[in-house]
Amino acid sequence: MARTALHPLHRELGGRLVDYAGWELPVQFAGIIAEHQHTRQAASLFDVSHMGQVLITPDSGDLADAAAALESLIPASAAGLAESRQRYGLITTDDGGVVDDLMFANRGDHFLLVLNAARTDVDLERLRALDGVTVTHLDDRALLALQGPKAAEALGRLIDGVADLTFMDSVALDWDGTEVWVSRSGYTGEDGFEVSVPNDRAVEFARALLAMDEVAPAGLGARDSLRLEAGMPLYGHELTEDISPVEAGLNWAIPKVRRPGGSRAGGYPGADTIEAHLADGAPRERIGLRIDGRAPVREGAAVFASEDAPDPIGVVTSGGFAATLGAPIAMALVEAGSAGDRVYAEVRGKRVPADVAPLPFVAHNYHR
Repeated sequence: MARTALHPLHRELGGRLVDYAGWELPVQFAGIIAEHQHTRQAASLFDVSHMGQVLITPDSGDLADAAAALESLIPASAAGLAESRQRYGLITTDDGGVVDDLMFANRGDHFLLVLNAARTDVDLERLRALDGVTVTHLDDRALLALQGPKAAEALGRLIDGVADLTFMDSVALDWDGTEVWVSRSGYTGEDGFEVSVPNDRAVEFARALLAMDEVAPAGLGARDSLRLEAGMPLYGHELTEDISPVEAGLNWAIPKVRRPGGSRAGGYPGADTIEAHLADGAPRERIGLRIDGRAPVREGAAVFASEDAPDPIGVVTSGGFAATLGAPIAMALVEAGSAGDRVYAEVRGKRVPADVAPLPFVAHNYHR
């Protein structure tokens, strides 16, 4: 397994290490529920260095050329992204599915992309096929996510200027003589930051944060339960090459300028299928579920419209216990319009009732 620059610190702190997408990473330290609740109440530090950090630089020196190249892969607006801002995007397949979801930031003369670890090699193959750009996969930087309502207060003690950032700002700042790349973003639904730090200073930076009373280490388990409460899709679950962005409920990630009638409509893989889903509705939809009782319903459970329906209408894509709500929750992909106010998930041959719930389950607390 690959290891991040913070691996020795994870061991020192007693992290329970697991294999995640080929990386040895902590799933928990004090416990998933405790780390989840600490994130919602204070600030937690996550190691997300396994994610791919990639620079896209135009060979011409004109960032508009790099934006055009990116827009041939993703249905987002790269050309309309202001400098020092970040945006969510999707790399799509020829059939209208999703290769990966990512973040991309305008860094003035290049774009900075953050890719999912399990899809980095797949993404790089597509990115390197683009004309007129140089693609640089960085392997000398760690990525740390500081998440929670006290994240700005804590990070502000180390880095001047972070308090002035708003949600989805992405800038280069100075920490103790070292350039760090800071975005006010994250995947927990809370206010927070992702900070790219050179590997040789990553442990020092993490220790400086963890020395603060409000900051505690957290692992992949809490990161997953937090994003589930926040109603956020995860690649391999709510997003796959067989699920379109519209089926995943990500219509908002395709702006008007990239839709039919827009000045830069289409031009990305699977545009015909995705545009048809936008216009006529997709055959499936992502829904939220509040499960009756206390036992979670896990990924893969069949979902039925009624207790005695002979055929399923879909499948649970993610499920777990919501520590903030004190109850189990799930997301499911079902036939469009097939779910009423109540459905049933099958667990070990028994159908468990669940209320269809709006997403997110827990309101987002971004600093806008």
